[in-house]
Amino acid sequence: MNQHEFETVIKQTAAIRYEYFIKKAADYEEVWGLYNKGWATAQDDMRNILIPFFPNEKFAETFAKNEWEGFRAKKIELDNFLEKWLPGMKSDGVKPSIFPTDTDSAVMDVDTLVKDLEAELENY
Repeated sequence: MNQHEFETVIKQTAAIRYEYFIKKAADYEEVWGLYNKGWATAQDDMRNILIPFFPNEKFAETFAKNEWEGFRAKKIELDNFLEKWLPGMKSDGVKPSIFPTDTDSAVMDVDTLVKDLEAELENY
């Protein structure tokens, strides 16, 4: 990914970044989170716990600031994400925050994220 693509993608709406995330996760069979003695979390206005996920290391590292200062990008294999992470998050009532930027994020229902990832993986 070149700098132009990077800058173009982060300026997109949360919905477009979500689509980008789905395609890249399927392409590379990985997602990225932020880790520092535990995974980065956030809360929405309803006080739901959110875990941020990114399509690659560069995006994750870029947004490791503010409340996530000191966190580092950490890769999660897509199979592990689908088989363990997402079912565990669903049972814990935690929502995925897909590709958050300084302005917004796509906060998704776990079932929707699973369905979208599986549908994209069928193209491969």
